Amino acid sequence: MNMNHAGRVYFVSGIDTGVGKTVATGLMARCLLRRGVDVTTVKMVQTGCDGFSEDLGEHRRICGVQPLPEDGEGLTFPQVFKFPASPLLAARLEGASVDLNLIRSSVAECARRRDVVLVEGAGGLLVPLADGVMAADFAAGEKWPLVLVTCGRLGSVNHTLLSLEAAASRGMRVAGVVYNWCPDADPTIDADTENEVRRGLRRLGFDAPVVRVPRLDGDIPDVDFSEIFR
Repeated sequence: MNMNHAGRVYFVSGIDTGVGKTVATGLMARCLLRRGVDVTTVKMVQTGCDGFSEDLGEHRRICGVQPLPEDGEGLTFPQVFKFPASPLLAARLEGASVDLNLIRSSVAECARRRDVVLVEGAGGLLVPLADGVMAADFAAGEKWPLVLVTCGRLGSVNHTLLSLEAAASRGMRVAGVVYNWCPDADPTIDADTENEVRRGLRRLGFDAPVVRVPRLDGDIPDVDFSEIFR
């Protein structure tokens, strides 16, 4: 193994909880795997679980792969807390704190072994990880390009543009926007939201693609995310 190898790391965040970050992360990993890219995913902080990351398990299911060696070593889920809340609160309720150095070293080790690492965050960009440290602060400090997951439901345009502005204010590079299908989205609002997101990207100076994820009806679709990982 090349000890000097350093794979590319991307930070996958969403505009809110429940927008489909886990599915999007799994689909992106699946796309890369099918193109011969040595990729793994990491759940940066998992809350609402005990001992293992359910989101990570979903990544593996979508990719159609068995648990990886990094999973067995705990590198891909370095922080797990039982209470379903922000990482800061969930850790505090267990008398603990989020170990940012552990996250940093775990991701670095995964990047040493793999060509691409997709790091799924918890909630949105401004979810608190530690006192005074939001998820976006940490990812920006690590210089991880952002993949923002959104959808076309009512209210998403506001949350998406706020998220993009938060990324811009921290000097983050936006690699792309994943636009998930939403069962409750009005078609008119959905189309308008996508247009506004594209305009927002241009206004903020982000040369980033918007990749749509189709409706999921049981079968796992093969979505082309190559524009994001160019």
